[in-house]
Amino acid sequence: MGFILRPVDTVETITPEDFRADYLIPRKPLVIKGLTKTWPAREKWTIDYFKEVAGELNVPLYDNSKADPSKPINSAAAKMKMADYLDLIRSEPTELRIFLFNIFKHVPELLNDIKLPRELMGGFIESMPAMFFGGSNSVTFLHYDIDKPHLFHTHFGGRKQIILFDYKWKRRLYCIPNATYALEDYDVLNPDFEKFPALKGVEGYELFLEHGDTLFMPGSMWHWMKYLEGSFSLSLRAWDESFLQKAESLYSVVTRGGIDSILKMILKAPYAQFREKLAIKRAERALAKGEPK
Repeated sequence: MGFILRPVDTVETITPEDFRADYLIPRKPLVIKGLTKTWPAREKWTIDYFKEVAGELNVPLYDNSKADPSKPINSAAAKMKMADYLDLIRSEPTELRIFLFNIFKHVPELLNDIKLPRELMGGFIESMPAMFFGGSNSVTFLHYDIDKPHLFHTHFGGRKQIILFDYKWKRRLYCIPNATYALEDYDVLNPDFEKFPALKGVEGYELFLEHGDTLFMPGSMWHWMKYLEGSFSLSLRAWDESFLQKAESLYSVVTRGGIDSILKMILKAPYAQFREKLAIKRAERALAKGEPK
Protein backbone atom coordinates (compact mmCIF):
# COMPACT_ATOMS: atom_id res chain seq x y z
CA MET A 1 0.00 0.00 0.00
CA GLY A 2 1.33 3.45 -0.95
CA PHE A 3 -0.37 6.82 -1.00
CA ILE A 4 -4.15 6.66 -0.81
CA LEU A 5 -5.30 9.27 -3.31
CA ARG A 6 -8.94 10.08 -3.97
CA PRO A 7 -10.52 12.50 -6.42
CA VAL A 8 -11.50 16.04 -5.52
CA ASP A 9 -15.17 16.96 -5.65
CA THR A 10 -15.96 18.81 -8.88
CA VAL A 11 -18.91 21.13 -9.56
CA GLU A 12 -19.93 23.50 -12.31
CA THR A 13 -21.20 26.11 -9.84
CA ILE A 14 -21.94 26.22 -6.12
CA THR A 15 -23.99 28.41 -3.81
CA PRO A 16 -22.19 30.42 -1.12
CA GLU A 17 -24.09 28.50 1.57
CA ASP A 18 -23.02 25.09 0.23
CA PHE A 19 -19.46 26.25 -0.33
CA ARG A 20 -19.12 27.46 3.23
CA ALA A 21 -20.78 24.45 4.83
CA ASP A 22 -19.22 21.70 2.71
CA TYR A 23 -15.76 23.05 1.84
CA LEU A 24 -14.64 26.26 3.57
CA ILE A 25 -15.48 25.32 7.17
CA PRO A 26 -14.35 21.65 6.91
CA ARG A 27 -11.30 22.81 4.90
CA LYS A 28 -11.92 20.47 1.99
CA PRO A 29 -10.67 21.11 -1.59
CA LEU A 30 -13.06 21.66 -4.47
CA VAL A 31 -12.79 22.16 -8.26
CA ILE A 32 -15.24 24.73 -9.66
CA LYS A 33 -15.33 24.47 -13.45
CA GLY A 34 -17.65 27.40 -14.11
CA LEU A 35 -16.24 30.03 -11.74
CA THR A 36 -14.41 31.86 -14.55
CA LYS A 37 -17.13 31.73 -17.20
CA THR A 38 -17.78 35.47 -16.82
CA TRP A 39 -14.08 36.41 -16.70
CA PRO A 40 -12.62 38.11 -19.80
CA ALA A 41 -9.42 36.21 -18.98
CA ARG A 42 -11.01 32.87 -19.87
CA GLU A 43 -10.96 33.70 -23.59
CA LYS A 44 -8.45 36.55 -23.65
CA TRP A 45 -5.45 35.11 -21.83
CA THR A 46 -3.22 33.20 -24.24
CA ILE A 47 0.53 32.92 -24.68
CA ASP A 48 0.35 35.35 -27.59
CA TYR A 49 -1.59 37.85 -25.49
CA PHE A 50 0.97 37.75 -22.67
CA LYS A 51 3.77 38.18 -25.19
CA GLU A 52 2.01 41.28 -26.44
CA VAL A 53 1.36 42.94 -23.06
CA ALA A 54 4.33 41.68 -21.02
CA GLY A 55 6.90 40.32 -23.48
CA GLU A 56 9.61 42.83 -22.53
CA LEU A 57 9.57 42.01 -18.82
CA ASN A 58 12.62 40.26 -17.36
CA VAL A 59 11.21 37.41 -15.28
CA PRO A 60 12.86 35.14 -12.67
CA LEU A 61 12.86 31.44 -13.56
CA TYR A 62 12.99 28.37 -11.33
CA ASP A 63 13.79 24.74 -12.09
CA ASN A 64 13.19 21.33 -10.50
CA SER A 65 16.51 21.16 -8.69
CA LYS A 66 16.81 20.68 -4.96
CA ALA A 67 17.00 23.89 -2.94
CA ASP A 68 20.50 25.25 -2.32
CA PRO A 69 21.05 25.10 1.46
CA SER A 70 22.94 28.42 1.31
CA LYS A 71 20.06 30.35 -0.30
CA PRO A 72 16.48 31.29 0.58
CA ILE A 73 13.96 28.72 -0.59
CA ASN A 74 12.64 30.80 -3.50
CA SER A 75 15.95 31.75 -5.15
CA ALA A 76 15.72 32.01 -8.94
CA ALA A 77 17.86 29.81 -11.20
CA ALA A 78 17.90 32.26 -14.12
CA LYS A 79 16.21 35.26 -15.75
CA MET A 80 14.76 35.68 -19.23
CA LYS A 81 12.58 38.01 -21.27
CA MET A 82 8.95 37.00 -20.86
CA ALA A 83 8.48 36.73 -24.64
CA ASP A 84 11.45 34.37 -24.99
CA TYR A 85 10.27 32.26 -22.06
CA LEU A 86 6.74 31.96 -23.48
CA ASP A 87 8.15 30.86 -26.83
CA LEU A 88 10.20 28.24 -24.97
CA ILE A 89 7.29 26.67 -23.07
CA ARG A 90 5.16 26.61 -26.21
CA SER A 91 7.81 24.91 -28.35
CA GLU A 92 9.47 22.30 -26.13
CA PRO A 93 9.52 20.61 -22.72
CA THR A 94 11.43 22.50 -20.03
CA GLU A 95 11.80 22.45 -16.27
CA LEU A 96 11.89 26.25 -16.13
CA ARG A 97 8.89 27.95 -14.57
CA ILE A 98 7.79 31.36 -13.33
CA PHE A 99 6.81 31.14 -9.68
CA LEU A 100 4.65 33.49 -7.58
CA PHE A 101 5.02 36.43 -10.00
CA ASN A 102 2.85 39.53 -9.51
CA ILE A 103 2.59 40.48 -13.17
CA PHE A 104 -0.23 42.87 -12.27
CA LYS A 105 2.25 45.37 -10.80
CA HIS A 106 3.77 45.66 -14.27
CA VAL A 107 0.59 45.30 -16.34
CA PRO A 108 -2.24 46.55 -14.07
CA GLU A 109 -4.84 46.39 -16.85
CA LEU A 110 -4.80 42.59 -16.49
CA LEU A 111 -6.78 43.05 -13.27
CA ASN A 112 -9.76 44.00 -15.41
CA ASP A 113 -9.80 40.46 -16.82
CA ILE A 114 -10.48 38.67 -13.52
CA LYS A 115 -13.10 38.80 -10.76
CA LEU A 116 -12.49 38.00 -7.11
CA PRO A 117 -15.08 35.37 -6.05
CA ARG A 118 -16.38 37.47 -3.16
CA GLU A 119 -19.75 35.81 -3.53
CA LEU A 120 -18.17 32.68 -2.01
CA MET A 121 -16.05 34.19 0.76
CA GLY A 122 -14.31 37.33 1.96
CA GLY A 123 -10.77 38.08 3.07
CA PHE A 124 -9.14 38.32 -0.36
CA ILE A 125 -5.69 39.89 -0.40
CA GLU A 126 -6.17 42.20 -3.35
CA SER A 127 -2.50 43.23 -3.45
CA MET A 128 -1.29 39.64 -3.88
CA PRO A 129 -2.68 38.00 -7.01
CA ALA A 130 0.10 35.87 -8.48
CA MET A 131 0.81 34.13 -11.77
CA PHE A 132 2.62 30.84 -12.34
CA PHE A 133 3.92 29.69 -15.75
CA GLY A 134 5.49 26.35 -16.60
CA GLY A 135 6.59 24.15 -19.47
CA SER A 136 5.82 20.46 -19.73
CA ASN A 137 8.23 18.72 -17.36
CA SER A 138 8.26 21.57 -14.83
CA VAL A 139 7.28 20.61 -11.29
CA THR A 140 6.45 22.57 -8.16
CA PHE A 141 7.95 20.59 -5.28
CA LEU A 142 5.78 19.36 -2.43
CA HIS A 143 5.12 22.17 0.06
CA TYR A 144 2.51 24.30 1.77
CA ASP A 145 2.38 28.08 1.47
CA ILE A 146 4.28 29.87 4.20
CA ASP A 147 1.47 32.34 4.98
CA LYS A 148 -1.18 29.58 4.97
CA PRO A 149 -3.90 31.38 2.98
CA HIS A 150 -6.90 29.87 1.26
CA LEU A 151 -6.24 29.74 -2.49
CA PHE A 152 -8.42 29.94 -5.59
CA HIS A 153 -6.04 28.51 -8.20
CA THR A 154 -7.24 28.85 -11.82
CA HIS A 155 -5.46 27.21 -14.74
CA PHE A 156 -5.23 28.43 -18.35
CA GLY A 157 -4.01 27.08 -21.66
CA GLY A 158 -3.37 23.41 -20.92
CA ARG A 159 -3.47 20.78 -18.19
CA LYS A 160 -1.88 20.57 -14.77
CA GLN A 161 -1.66 17.57 -12.44
CA ILE A 162 -2.00 18.29 -8.72
CA ILE A 163 -1.61 16.14 -5.62
CA LEU A 164 -2.82 17.46 -2.26
CA PHE A 165 -2.38 16.38 1.35
CA ASP A 166 -3.98 17.77 4.50
CA TYR A 167 -1.64 19.60 6.86
CA LYS A 168 -2.10 16.90 9.52
CA TRP A 169 0.17 14.58 7.48
CA LYS A 170 3.11 16.99 7.88
CA ARG A 171 5.46 14.68 9.80
CA ARG A 172 4.61 11.58 7.73
CA LEU A 173 5.48 13.56 4.57
CA TYR A 174 9.03 14.10 5.89
CA CYS A 175 8.56 17.82 6.38
CA ILE A 176 11.87 19.64 6.81
CA PRO A 177 11.96 21.12 10.33
CA ASN A 178 11.46 24.89 10.46
CA ALA A 179 10.41 24.87 6.79
CA THR A 180 7.32 24.46 4.62
CA TYR A 181 8.56 21.77 2.23
CA ALA A 182 9.31 18.06 2.28
CA LEU A 183 12.43 16.06 1.63
CA GLU A 184 13.10 16.25 -2.09
CA ASP A 185 14.66 12.79 -2.27
CA TYR A 186 11.36 11.06 -3.06
CA ASP A 187 9.28 11.16 -6.19
CA VAL A 188 5.71 12.12 -5.27
CA LEU A 189 4.33 10.19 -8.26
CA ASN A 190 6.39 7.09 -7.55
CA PRO A 191 7.90 7.21 -4.05
CA ASP A 192 10.26 4.57 -2.72
CA PHE A 193 8.23 3.21 0.19
CA GLU A 194 11.10 1.00 1.29
CA LYS A 195 13.33 4.03 1.78
CA PHE A 196 10.52 6.26 3.08
CA PRO A 197 8.14 3.92 4.94
CA ALA A 198 6.25 6.74 6.70
CA LEU A 199 4.66 7.63 3.33
CA LYS A 200 2.74 4.35 3.27
CA GLY A 201 -0.93 4.94 3.92
CA VAL A 202 -0.75 8.74 3.74
CA GLU A 203 -4.11 9.97 2.41
CA GLY A 204 -4.48 12.73 -0.15
CA TYR A 205 -6.16 13.90 -3.33
CA GLU A 206 -5.26 13.81 -7.02
CA LEU A 207 -6.78 16.03 -9.69
CA PHE A 208 -6.17 17.43 -13.16
CA LEU A 209 -7.00 21.06 -13.93
CA GLU A 210 -7.97 22.05 -17.47
CA HIS A 211 -8.38 25.47 -19.07
CA GLY A 212 -10.63 27.70 -16.95
CA ASP A 213 -10.92 25.28 -14.00
CA THR A 214 -10.51 26.70 -10.50
CA LEU A 215 -9.24 24.71 -7.51
CA PHE A 216 -10.22 25.91 -4.05
CA MET A 217 -7.30 24.86 -1.85
CA PRO A 218 -7.83 25.37 1.90
CA GLY A 219 -5.12 27.08 3.91
CA SER A 220 -2.07 25.03 4.97
CA MET A 221 -2.79 22.26 2.45
CA TRP A 222 0.29 20.52 1.06
CA HIS A 223 0.47 20.61 -2.75
CA TRP A 224 2.61 19.20 -5.54
CA MET A 225 2.02 20.35 -9.12
CA LYS A 226 3.21 19.28 -12.55
CA TYR A 227 2.59 21.08 -15.84
CA LEU A 228 1.55 18.55 -18.45
CA GLU A 229 1.71 21.19 -21.20
CA GLY A 230 3.18 24.65 -21.48
CA SER A 231 0.54 26.68 -19.63
CA PHE A 232 -0.08 29.05 -16.73
CA SER A 233 -2.16 29.64 -13.61
CA LEU A 234 -3.49 32.43 -11.43
CA SER A 235 -3.70 32.20 -7.63
CA LEU A 236 -5.99 34.45 -5.59
CA ARG A 237 -5.24 34.41 -1.87
CA ALA A 238 -7.68 34.94 0.99
CA TRP A 239 -7.16 35.13 4.75
CA ASP A 240 -9.00 32.76 7.03
CA GLU A 241 -11.67 34.56 9.09
CA SER A 242 -10.29 33.02 12.30
CA PHE A 243 -8.02 35.32 14.32
CA LEU A 244 -6.09 32.26 15.52
CA GLN A 245 -5.40 31.23 11.93
CA LYS A 246 -4.17 34.74 11.08
CA ALA A 247 -1.82 34.68 14.06
CA GLU A 248 -0.55 31.27 12.99
CA SER A 249 0.07 32.64 9.49
CA LEU A 250 2.17 35.50 10.86
CA TYR A 251 4.16 33.14 13.10
CA SER A 252 4.83 30.86 10.13
CA VAL A 253 6.13 33.72 7.98
CA VAL A 254 8.51 34.91 10.71
CA THR A 255 9.90 31.53 11.78
CA ARG A 256 9.84 29.60 8.50
CA GLY A 257 10.74 32.58 6.35
CA GLY A 258 13.13 35.09 7.88
CA ILE A 259 14.72 32.99 10.61
CA ASP A 260 15.10 29.91 8.41
CA SER A 261 16.72 31.90 5.59
CA ILE A 262 19.23 33.43 8.01
CA LEU A 263 20.18 30.05 9.45
CA LYS A 264 20.59 28.57 5.96
CA MET A 265 22.91 31.35 4.88
CA ILE A 266 25.01 31.13 8.06
CA LEU A 267 25.19 27.36 8.59
CA LYS A 268 24.75 26.20 4.97
CA ALA A 269 25.19 22.49 4.19
CA PRO A 270 25.57 21.19 7.79
CA TYR A 271 22.26 22.86 8.70
CA ALA A 272 20.56 21.28 5.68
CA GLN A 273 21.94 17.83 6.52
CA PHE A 274 20.89 18.11 10.16
CA ARG A 275 17.34 19.07 9.20
CA GLU A 276 17.00 16.23 6.71
CA LYS A 277 18.08 13.68 9.31
CA LEU A 278 15.65 15.16 11.81
CA ALA A 279 12.81 15.03 9.23
CA ILE A 280 13.44 11.29 8.80
CA LYS A 281 13.47 10.67 12.56
CA ARG A 282 10.25 12.59 13.05
CA ALA A 283 8.54 10.74 10.20
CA GLU A 284 9.53 7.35 11.59
CA ARG A 285 8.34 8.35 15.05
CA ALA A 286 4.99 9.54 13.66
CA LEU A 287 4.56 6.27 11.77
CA ALA A 288 5.29 4.25 14.91
CA LYS A 289 2.71 6.24 16.87
CA GLY A 290 0.10 5.90 14.12
CA GLU A 291 -0.07 9.66 13.53
CA PRO A 292 -2.12 11.52 12.60
CA LYS A 293 -4.88 10.36 14.92
